[in-house]
Amino acid sequence: MLETLEKLLPSDFPSISRSTLETLQVNLGYQCNQQCLHCHVNAGPKRKEMMSIETIDSILGKLERLKIEKLDLTGGAPELNPHFKYLVEQARQMSVHVIDRCNLTILSEPGQQDLAEFLANNNVEVVASLPCYTQDNVDEQRGKGVYQRSIEGLKILNGLGYGQTGSSLQLNLVYNPGGAFLPPSQSGLLDDYKKKLYEEHGIIFNSLFTITNMPIKRFGSTLLSKGTFNSYMQLLKSAYQQQNLSTVMCKSLVSIDWQGYLYDCDFNQMLNLPIMDANNNKLHIDLLEEKTLDGMRIYIADHCYGCTAGQGSSCGGALADV
Repeated sequence: MLETLEKLLPSDFPSISRSTLETLQVNLGYQCNQQCLHCHVNAGPKRKEMMSIETIDSILGKLERLKIEKLDLTGGAPELNPHFKYLVEQARQMSVHVIDRCNLTILSEPGQQDLAEFLANNNVEVVASLPCYTQDNVDEQRGKGVYQRSIEGLKILNGLGYGQTGSSLQLNLVYNPGGAFLPPSQSGLLDDYKKKLYEEHGIIFNSLFTITNMPIKRFGSTLLSKGTFNSYMQLLKSAYQQQNLSTVMCKSLVSIDWQGYLYDCDFNQMLNLPIMDANNNKLHIDLLEEKTLDGMRIYIADHCYGCTAGQGSSCGGALADV
């Protein structure tokens, strides 16, 4: 695989610093039942990296001690970690808001038949990847048959109360562009998604998050192999919006890899750009204290333009509808 880090550094992206920590985003492992073209994690069925129970217990200890209110679980497919349900149950007992970044097809994998009901019973917010509302586009990005299995997964979640009016069970979908272009308006695309999915499948959901493809790992390698890396970077830089700097996710979120090391975001994790302590060592979750990250300079590179281009991009979708 062609790596892009050397083309992302040095960078002229503006310097930014961290504010109050609100969210632990935990990557439970890089194994996934899918292998998508736009995946910035390079996840897939053959990946073996998986977070241990010892590291998970460290995370639970920090959630309790630091009074952090949001736990964002990602991967790979986070549900493939054998300790996924334990982590969710323990966090919910502390009244922590838990997000599961679900690829939907995991709900029909062997051994996962009770997963949807488990998520509902624990009031877990589901953020589900569905990069388009049409079958051809989804199957092209994510593999043949993925669209139909995703639709079936959404129907299961709807049947349990997810996305329903008056229900506390939140179901949000994620759109990724199918190539080297910026996402369209999040609010406009939301209307299209809701109309198409309801009319064609009877599916309802709460919100849509549009996320810009990052020029790293699998997507970055594709750009390099096609000779379009430089033009895509120019697109991101030309669409830079300064107002997005104040709300980028790295200011209030920390990403934790499967070994327990800390990063400013999931993208920096994939580029191996860790948060360093005062002794220039990689900072581990065991050493995270209440004020450890306050005001710390965020590690930037040119991929950061992906979060500030146009309407902006974060794990919670667009930063502004421009």
